[in-house]
Amino acid sequence: MIQLKYILTPPVNCFVVYILKNCGSLILKFPWRLGGTPCFLQQRAVKSSPLRTTPLRFAASRKYGSFSPGLCGFGLYGQPCGIQWTSAIMPQPRMMLVVTGDDFGYCPRRNQGIVESFQAGGISNVSLLVNASAAKEAADLAKRHNIPMGLHANLSEGVPVCPSLQQASTLVNQQGFFHGKMGFRQALERGQLSMKQVELELRAQVRLFRELTGHLPHHMDGHQHVHVLPEVREVFAQVLSDLKIPYTRVPVEPGLHSCPAMPEHLHAFYTEVEKDALDSIPVFTRYGIRWPDVYLGLTTMGQNMSVPNLQRALSHALAAGPSSGTTCSSASGSHPPVVTAELMVHPGYPSHPQEGGCGEGPDDFSQSADRQHELSVLRDPSLLALYSQERVQLCAFKDI
Repeated sequence: MIQLKYILTPPVNCFVVYILKNCGSLILKFPWRLGGTPCFLQQRAVKSSPLRTTPLRFAASRKYGSFSPGLCGFGLYGQPCGIQWTSAIMPQPRMMLVVTGDDFGYCPRRNQGIVESFQAGGISNVSLLVNASAAKEAADLAKRHNIPMGLHANLSEGVPVCPSLQQASTLVNQQGFFHGKMGFRQALERGQLSMKQVELELRAQVRLFRELTGHLPHHMDGHQHVHVLPEVREVFAQVLSDLKIPYTRVPVEPGLHSCPAMPEHLHAFYTEVEKDALDSIPVFTRYGIRWPDVYLGLTTMGQNMSVPNLQRALSHALAAGPSSGTTCSSASGSHPPVVTAELMVHPGYPSHPQEGGCGEGPDDFSQSADRQHELSVLRDPSLLALYSQERVQLCAFKDI
C-alpha cells in the first residue's frame, strides 16, 4: 500500500496520473485543470522496484473543499496497487494570476514553446495573433490541449485580415503591410489613420478568431499595446462592448520605474505605454470592460525574466492590492480580498529565418534567444514552488 497525501487546489472534474521512475522512488504527477487551466502537483511515495512510465486515469467528483477519486487501484507490471488518499485544504489564495503567453500563432516554434509551457504549468492562458502564419495550427493546438485563449488584436505588424483594407487603406504602407510598432504611432499622431478602418479590422479579426476556434475570445488585448493608444482605445472598447468580450489588458505595472535592469529606450517606451493605459481606464470603464487589478510583464521580459525578478514583480503586485471598480477581486467571510493579476510572457523557441511572422517574416524579437530563455524560466520548478509559497493560483480570464 502506498500512503499518499495531496493538497487540494482548484475543484476538478478529472485528471491523469503518470508514474515516473526517479532515483528508486515512485513519482506521482497530477495535472488537472481549473477552467482549462493546468495545475500540477508532484508527490513522492517510496517504492524500490523499477517502474515503467504508466498512464492512469482517475475520475474525480467536483466538490468545493474536498476531492474524491473514483478509482483507488492501478497496475504495476500487471500487479494491483492500492492508494490511500488523505486530503488537505489549500489556504485561501492571495492572488489569482493569469499568465498569458502572447503571440500564439506567430510561427510553429513559438506555438511549440507555448504549448510546452502550458503543459508544464508555466502559463495558464494564451493570446492569439489571427493574422500570423501559424494561427490555424495554434487554434488547433488550443483545442487539443484545452488552452484558454483570447485575441491579440494586431494593427501594427503584417497584413490586415479585412480584404478591403489590404490595399489603399490608411492602415498599410505602399507594400500593403501595417506601419509597424512605431510607424503606427507616428501615423496616429499625424492624424493619418481612419478609425473606421481600425474598427473594420478589429471586427474582422474577431470574426476570424471565431472561425478558427468556434467561440468568441474570452479576452482581447493589443499587439504591441496598440489598444490603449488615443482614439484607438475608444474604437477598441466599442468593439468589445458590442461583441460582449468582457476582459482586456491595462498595462500599468507597479515597480516599473524602480526596475534596475531596464535600458533607457525601453523605459521611455514603457512610460508612454503606461500613460496611454492610464488614460484608457475611464474609456474602458464607461463601456463596462474589465481587467485584472494588476498587470505585470514589462519588467520581466526576455533576459530580465528570472525567478527572483518574478518574485519581485509578484511582491509589487501583492503590495498594490486589489483595486476598486471594474475588476473581479472578491472576499469571502473573514478572508481578505484576493488580488487578480495578469503576467504577460513570450515563451517559445526562436523562429527560424523566413518561417513565421504575420506576412513579412519573423522579426528580431521572435528570432531572439530570449524566447527560449523565458520558456526555461517558466518551466523552472522553483517558480512553481514560488507560486505555492506565495499562495498564487494560476487561472484563466474566465476564472477571475
